[in-house]
Amino acid sequence: MSAFTDKVKGNWNVIKGKMKEEYAELTEDDLLYEEGKEDQMLGRIQKKTGKTKQEVKDWIDSIG
Repeated sequence: MSAFTDKVKGNWNVIKGKMKEEYAELTEDDLLYEEGKEDQMLGRIQKKTGKTKQEVKDWIDSIG
């Protein structure tokens, strides 16, 4: 398990709230966190926000 996964798993409700504030177009389904399926979630966020996967990961890191 990566440090990114640990951070997301431990702080997901806080991170999710901040992401919804920043990107109102993100839905609960877009932000559905399932252990082992982080890449699918990142892909949904990436598609809605227009950011690269690395930009999304870096942004989540900056929140958590």
